Amino acid sequence: MDLAPSAHVDTFTRDNLPAPDRMPPFVGIEDLGYPQRLNAAAELLDRIVEAHGPERRCIVAPGADPEADPVEWSYGDLLQRANQIAGYLTSQVGVVPGSRVLLRAPNNPWLAATWFGVVKAGAVAVTTMPLLRAGEIRTIHEIAQVNHSLVDHRFVDDLATSGIGGYTVFGSGGPDSLEERIAGQPVEFSNVDTSADDVAMLAFTSGTTGRPKSTMHFHRDLLAIADTFSAKVLQPNADDLFAGSPPLGFTFGLGALIVFPMRIGAATLLLEKGTPDMLLPAIARYRPTIVSTAPTAYRAMIPELSKHDVSSLRRCVSAGEPLPLATWTGWYDATGLKIIDGIGSTEMLHIFISSADDEIRPGATGRAVPGYEAAVLDDDGKPVPDGELGRLAVRGPTGCRYLADERQAVYVQHGWNLTGDTYTRDSDGYFWYQARSDDMIISGGMNIAGPEVEMALLGHPDVLECGVVGDPDPERTMSVHAYVVLRPGVEGGDAKVAELQTYVRSVVAPYKSPRIVTFLDALPRTSTGKVQRFRLREMAQG
Repeated sequence: MDLAPSAHVDTFTRDNLPAPDRMPPFVGIEDLGYPQRLNAAAELLDRIVEAHGPERRCIVAPGADPEADPVEWSYGDLLQRANQIAGYLTSQVGVVPGSRVLLRAPNNPWLAATWFGVVKAGAVAVTTMPLLRAGEIRTIHEIAQVNHSLVDHRFVDDLATSGIGGYTVFGSGGPDSLEERIAGQPVEFSNVDTSADDVAMLAFTSGTTGRPKSTMHFHRDLLAIADTFSAKVLQPNADDLFAGSPPLGFTFGLGALIVFPMRIGAATLLLEKGTPDMLLPAIARYRPTIVSTAPTAYRAMIPELSKHDVSSLRRCVSAGEPLPLATWTGWYDATGLKIIDGIGSTEMLHIFISSADDEIRPGATGRAVPGYEAAVLDDDGKPVPDGELGRLAVRGPTGCRYLADERQAVYVQHGWNLTGDTYTRDSDGYFWYQARSDDMIISGGMNIAGPEVEMALLGHPDVLECGVVGDPDPERTMSVHAYVVLRPGVEGGDAKVAELQTYVRSVVAPYKSPRIVTFLDALPRTSTGKVQRFRLREMAQG
């Protein structure tokens, strides 16, 4: 498939796309009918204002005072601020089409405004999760070769610690804040006439080697996830209020809380903290109709449902990790709502297997989302008979494009995107999750690379060597389990476990810290000296 001519002046992202023969086939993109010139921000924001007027409710968010009325932005409010941010970036910062702009904040209206401003300017949004630490941010900055950063004032220390310069702070309202700097900018902006095939965003995913991979997504990809999963399976309407827990730096959250509602002119509730103890009261207070979160959160909320009114909900979406049948049944028994399960990936941008309503088969992930194709393959890339184990493979209008990363050849094989999951398919076309095929640990809906945790642990002076694997956990799918060999003379015990956990949380995002630490005299190794992680997994399962 030939790419349309780019509008990018800074050609870094297009220059670092995988070679054409390394990219997956993009099935069904022609059926979606997108024009060759396309700016996703214009489609998701400007078009809605034109169709429904600027006063239409767009974003709801709790205020600084939890007892006060919430902050509400109309589509016109968001459009004006996004236009001013785009103007500031292009006229004051020197951002050009194709520049990479890093965004760092919890879910809030200003993060949404900066994302739209970047995309309107034809630049490339690099949205990071707020839990990441300085070293992780530095790695992302280096891989993406970021040109400028827009950061919430509460998270600026990580950039400063990383030695990253060239950033503008928002949320403080101070004299040098983004709010003040855009005050004199025009409220109108001429959106850059990007190609549908121009990169609009980079999203980072953990790699099993510990070094993150940058996935590259075009302007058309952002619309494709709304016009497939959202339109065909979720089926929202313009009167819906979306809510959920995933951060906007996670593509699950970007789709569920920004792209899907704004594709149809609906509203979104942005919560800076979406943990179960915060999500349930927010549902009761703000009355959203659609909620998206991980299975772990649904399980945690079930015992608390009797304390909160969730009767406003009509749609519940689960993704990020496998949904246990017991959780699906428990939620349905308590609410009468059938959770719409789904599997997606950062590489594919969003959900590609799912089912809703009477099409749901409890315990199964679902069937291929209309517009996508899915199969279960053997190691040679051939389909296995229904009911047999194999590698989940998918293709559709979105697909894997790693930024200058040799692991492209691992994810894309035989004309398919291989997700790293082991599945079976039944004779009715339903896909049933069995296990992860690689060393990735999925815990609480988050992907965690064992080697990354190992590197963090090895930074502690008392750790001689270590191996990290996933431990089966009925509540979190998997828990991070670290097997640690301490240097001679150092004693293990509860105090040392707590010390190591605290240390890891200071180096990497807290959710990556091992929940379980087991001390060993030595790690199991092959005759060539490699750590036998499968032995560690057997120990964890035992």
